[in-house]
Amino acid sequence: MTSTANFLAADLGASSGRLMVGRWNGRTFALDELHRFANGPVRVAGSLHWDASRIWSELQAGLTKFRTLYKGAPTAIGVDAWGVDFALLDKHGRLIANPYHYRDARTDGVPELAFQRVDERAVFSRTGVQTMPINTLFQLYSMVQADDPELNDAETLLTIPDLFHYFLCGAKSVEYTEATTTQMYATEGDWARDLLDRLEIPTRILPDVVSAGTVLAPVRPEILRNAGLRGEVPVVATASHDTANAVAAIPHMDENSVFISSGTWSLMGAELKHPVLSDNAFAWRFTNEGGANGSTLLVKNLTGLWILQECLRQWSSEGKAYTWAEVTALASSAPALECVLDVDANDFRMPENMPDAIASYCHHTGQPAPQTIGAIARCCLESLSLKYRSVLKPLEILTGRRLETIRIVGGGCLNALLCQMTADACDRVVVAGPAEASAFGNVMLQAVATGHLGDLAAGRTAIAESIACTTYVPHRNADWEQAALRIPQVQTIVT
Repeated sequence: MTSTANFLAADLGASSGRLMVGRWNGRTFALDELHRFANGPVRVAGSLHWDASRIWSELQAGLTKFRTLYKGAPTAIGVDAWGVDFALLDKHGRLIANPYHYRDARTDGVPELAFQRVDERAVFSRTGVQTMPINTLFQLYSMVQADDPELNDAETLLTIPDLFHYFLCGAKSVEYTEATTTQMYATEGDWARDLLDRLEIPTRILPDVVSAGTVLAPVRPEILRNAGLRGEVPVVATASHDTANAVAAIPHMDENSVFISSGTWSLMGAELKHPVLSDNAFAWRFTNEGGANGSTLLVKNLTGLWILQECLRQWSSEGKAYTWAEVTALASSAPALECVLDVDANDFRMPENMPDAIASYCHHTGQPAPQTIGAIARCCLESLSLKYRSVLKPLEILTGRRLETIRIVGGGCLNALLCQMTADACDRVVVAGPAEASAFGNVMLQAVATGHLGDLAAGRTAIAESIACTTYVPHRNADWEQAALRIPQVQTIVT
């Protein structure tokens, strides 16, 4: 085995996808962006879907680009993506239809129907996962309720990264960290088949669950041939849920740290040895997801930069295109804390016009609506920072720890204004980086799987030596205390 290697990470996000090459020199990683493409929902006949065929074509385009820029074939390849969404294959292994997008309205009201047959608290005790309409459990139950023929024709369910692993190498499996996002995987291991039977969800479609870091099979020869590559390239199921990959890549992550994976969604939590299934965890709607090393990530799922992303999209459609740098500069000069949003309010789930939705929310909550681009952007960033603050104390109670350092990874860590606001709102030191945490975790776990690194701890050390992080020290300001009162807080402690 050579000391150098080129690992290929397909890192799929809800708004964009990218193929990154992780160059390993025997001590550190360097990440090269090989291919980036837009991603997002496609509306067809009133429903939201993912365009799986286009994503697959982009992955193949990335492989072809690899041939032109690097010598030989990749050392390995792995795919990570968001959780909860899935594809269905028929008995011949063919994709039945494009996967639904988690924001599709088909799950509206479905949790309430499901809980007429199963007890919500019992479901949490079995799976450790908070109730969200987007969860795989409710997507499937909506199909049961509709007597959907696609479900009747299905033989195999694959989550999004596992679908592309299947396209690459033919392996039909679900990786552990992805399985834990479905609200269908029991905390003691294996699918919660008894729960699914009560909801008439066919368990025959559920494949084996494999651990993070499993080498699945080699890339199909014809795929390499079409890309102009030769050799044998193993497909590695890394921590295929992007959050698990991102947390795996956080340098100096310890028991006194809280992580925030900041992107379209924000996932805020702590890394633990065991799930937390207490009444508090259930009442406060925390979720237990799998970590790369078999750990538990105790997480609060929050709307992240989605609201501001949608504002940018709306302004662009009106002929006013702004870059992130431009809109952040405008936000930095706007008045502070004039209005505050609950970023998780249903008002912001999928409005046709996000700036109008913000104005409407401010109106019915008795606040002045922001009038300028900068004021709207500042409102979005301040509200997200305050949401982080509202989660920090419950997280400390659930873990029994004083969480001293907030470690922000993902695209949001590049926004210095958001990072400083988070430090100020939470009164904690913020350490930002790496931005491409999911890709770093992906390539690092490939390196572990192929024997280039000994274990996750060695991988984190290598990443720490590979990147520079930025530290933000909190500035105390009583205005944050007053603004925090306008964000929903945990009001009672369940005993």
